[in-house]
Formats: sequence, C-alpha cells, structure tokens
Amino acid sequence: MKREALSGQEHSGRSLPGSGNDYARVDVLFIGGGIMSATLGVLLHELEPQWSMTMAERLDSVAAESSNGWNNAGTGHTALAELNYTPQTSSGAVDITKAVRINEDFQVSRQFWAWGVSRGILKQPRSFINTTPHMSFVWGDDNTRFLKNRYAALQTNALFQGMKYSESHAEIAQWVPLMMEGRDPRQKVAATWAPQGTDVNFGEVTRQYVRYLSSQSNFNLLLNSNVQKISRNDDGTWRVTLEDTQLRVQTRQIDARFVFVGAGGGSLPLLQESGIPEAKEYGGFPVGGSFLVADNSEITSRHFAKAYGKASVGSPPMSVPHLDTRILDGKKAILFGPFATFSTKFLKNGSYSDLLASTKMTNIVPMVRVGLSEFSLIKYLAGQLTLSDANRLQALQEYFPLARQEDWRLWQAGQRVQIIKRDKTRGGVLKLGTEIVCSKDGSIAGLLGASPGASTAAPIMLNLLERAFQSKFRTSAWQAKIRKIIPGYGTQLSSNPDKARESLKTTSEILQLSLPADGGATGPDMPEARAACSTTSATTNATTNASGRRVELAH
Repeated sequence: MKREALSGQEHSGRSLPGSGNDYARVDVLFIGGGIMSATLGVLLHELEPQWSMTMAERLDSVAAESSNGWNNAGTGHTALAELNYTPQTSSGAVDITKAVRINEDFQVSRQFWAWGVSRGILKQPRSFINTTPHMSFVWGDDNTRFLKNRYAALQTNALFQGMKYSESHAEIAQWVPLMMEGRDPRQKVAATWAPQGTDVNFGEVTRQYVRYLSSQSNFNLLLNSNVQKISRNDDGTWRVTLEDTQLRVQTRQIDARFVFVGAGGGSLPLLQESGIPEAKEYGGFPVGGSFLVADNSEITSRHFAKAYGKASVGSPPMSVPHLDTRILDGKKAILFGPFATFSTKFLKNGSYSDLLASTKMTNIVPMVRVGLSEFSLIKYLAGQLTLSDANRLQALQEYFPLARQEDWRLWQAGQRVQIIKRDKTRGGVLKLGTEIVCSKDGSIAGLLGASPGASTAAPIMLNLLERAFQSKFRTSAWQAKIRKIIPGYGTQLSSNPDKARESLKTTSEILQLSLPADGGATGPDMPEARAACSTTSATTNATTNASGRRVELAH
C-alpha cells in the first residue's frame, strides 16, 4: 500500500518487528505510551490517515507512568479552584489571566474528548471523566478576603459562571460535610463551589486511544522497548535504536521522518541524546509526590469534591494541598496531598542516575543558579522530607478535622521533572508549566514540564503540530479537519459568552457531565457519584496490533 511520507514522497522499509540490525521506516515514531503520545497519535491519524506510525513504550503497558490514574491528581484543571493560577498583585487585585487561559485550554480538551466519544474512539464517558465539584477552601481574614476578591473577578468571565461563594459553616457543610464536622465554629472560613468541575482518569483515556490506534493497519505498538540511541541520518530522518527491556538485547532500529518524545520525565535525556541545540537550553529537577489515601466507604460517602487550599506563605505552587474525590478503576477513593518526595529518578520506574546523566556542561550553570535563587523550594523540600506520619495527619486534619491515622495509607505517586531553563539575565529560571521543545526543521519534538499537563493535552499537541508541521498546519485541508474535531478551535470562549455556553452544553451532553444550570452537586451523594462508581472501567483489555502481536492495555 502506498504511504504518504511527511515530505509527500513515497518510501518503504522492512516491516515491524525487526531484529538485530534490521530496521523499519515509518512516518511517525512516538517515544512513550502516555497521554501526550496517544493524543498526538489520534490527531495525526485523523489528519493524515495514510501515515505509518509506531509507538515505543519502555514498560509492559501503556499509561503506566505519569498518565496512570494513581500517579496524578486526576484534576480536570480549569482554575475553578486552584488558587495558584490567580495570583494577587501588589495592589491587592486578583489577576485571572492565567486562570482564563487554562480554562480555555481545558475546553479544547473537552471538545476533543467529546469528538472522540462521538466517533466511537472513546467508550463510556464515565469510565474516564466524571462530574466532581471543584472548591477552594481557606481560613483566616486575609485568605478569606483574597478568596472573595477572586470569586468576584472570576464571575466577570463566561467560563466561570455558576460558582458559589460562602462564609457560612452551615452552607459549606452541605457541600462537604466531612470537612466541617468537628471544626471550631468560631473559625473564620470561606469557600467557593463550582459544581461543573471534573475528575479525569487520564490513564483510561490513554488506553482507549491506544486501543483505537492499534486497530489501524498502519500503527504498531511496541512494549518493553527502551530507546538506547537517537541519531540523525544523512537524509534528515532519525534512526532510533530500541532495546528489549526484558531480554536486555537490541531488538530493532526504526528510521522515522518525525519523532515525538513523549516520555514524561524521561523526555529531557532523550532530547539531549538527539543532539538538537534546542535541548541544550534546559535542565531538570525531579520532584515526587505522595498522597494519603482512604477508601473506607464511611469516609468516601461523606465527601464528593476536589477541595483545594492555599499554599503556605513562601511555599512553591506545587505545594497546594487538596482533598480529592477520585474515581479510579470504577471505585471511589479520597486522596489528600501532595507531600513532596525526592529521588534522583526522572520517572517512577526510572534510574537513580537520571539526574546526574542529564546534567551537562550546557545546563549546569542554570541548574546551579536556580539552586541558589530558589531557596523557598529547597526549604519546602527539606521540610517535606522530614515529615512523620503524625505531621501528615496534622496537615490532613486542617481539612478533615476528625481524620484518624488508621483510616489512611500513604501512596507514592509519580515523578515530575521541573524545568530549569537558561536565562540571559538570571543564568537560569525555574519554569513551572509545560514547554514544547522542537528542532528548527520540525523533525523531532518533545514535551517538558508538568502542570497543568494532561488536562491540556489536546491544545498542547495542537500547538506542537503547528510548530513541527508549519506548512501542513496552514493548509485548508488540515484546518478544516481540525475545526471538525474541535468546533471552537481559534475561538476565545472567555470573551464570547454565547459560544462558551454552547460549547459547555454540547460537551456536557456527550460526556455525560453536569452543568451549574442542572442544579449541580449539593453534597457527596449526587447521582453522578453513584453512577460513576458503578461503572466498570475498561482498565484491562487485550488488542492485537498490526504486526499481529497481542498486547495488554492495562495498569
């Protein structure tokens, strides 16, 4: 079958799988089997269905690292509750610029998922996304004043309509009884309540995407395949050498016209291995996270929300505590955290040598500069690493006053690599978002960073497509397909109330989500909670890919 290459010319190569010095030629190679690679794969398959694609994952299943539901917070980040997205200015005003941008991005993700459901690519919306109210919760005069001002500022924007604000213990207790039982009635508290919030199982989204891609004749999924080498061929393509992680032998080489490095924390070393100058601007610092987990029905039945607090003065944004309802593997659990952990690994299943191996002459100065200037981060990590079980329980009791140690267990979640970027003025700066790294010719690209991450996978991958495939992205063919997939693409919903309401209504109907106009959620026993917990998630499913290999798409 003729395959359209990225250059528009036909090419051929040995079919996968190969062995020894055999190699295959493909149009697109995805390194990493997480939410980003899967999202990009679905987009590219829709835009160029004839392109051949291969996904190489080092573990024995996809979505087993940061995309795994147990390795992230599962928040559909919309800035409805996350206070670090709305900083207070020196004049005391609340800046909602970043909050609006993040909410806009999430609407793109919602439209993409809704399209996926309509096409049958994604099955049973409640297996991967569920209405879960988002709330902010603070105490003290200063924090209460800030939250009230934040609420007022957000209510001027169409994307944040339907939120409620309260300083009443009784009203807040109707929303989150668990958080108010046993609380001092004299304590000054305030909360905002956004019933349209969501909990997302990004691991399930990933598995369903890969299951769909694996049903296509020109897609291959290679598990237990670790990248050993990335080098440039004379014709401008990339040769990627893979090793079988179980046998520890070289199994195949793949020549790809475009390579996407979507390996989470492992992306930086791989981009460095490619030798592209754009990767020399970056260093990375790994930070892990752990959560307290309760799945006792007496506790889970008393809380149905993602309740975000405010980081302590001087603490980094990543320290924002939250008490979350999670729906994982069809079951309800409550998670509290995160508590920072430290390891030199860049991945939960990585190597202790990751940090040292990624430290180069080109990035050591920025890393040292950040280490010297970010004292608050160092102080925060040092404090977190010395926490005892009693300390963690005390932190939990600020949100759940009657919490008991015996009801909770500590869970180690995933690793995140915070970006350190070279800066002409300061030497190096800590970047807390996500950044696309793309070669000048667009033949290789990768993603670095963490928050808001998976929530905005669709808009991030669209941005990557625009950078890596500039000429094709501007064509009428691609533009028409993109607007069919994401009807609101290019529309600023925040300044167009009618279109914002239309988008929210349409995606809510397809994804089976609640809107504030529906009455929203008034407590932990809302129908969505019961329905979601009774839905069995398709967490384990076997599929046969194009090479005839049977693979398990499971945790």
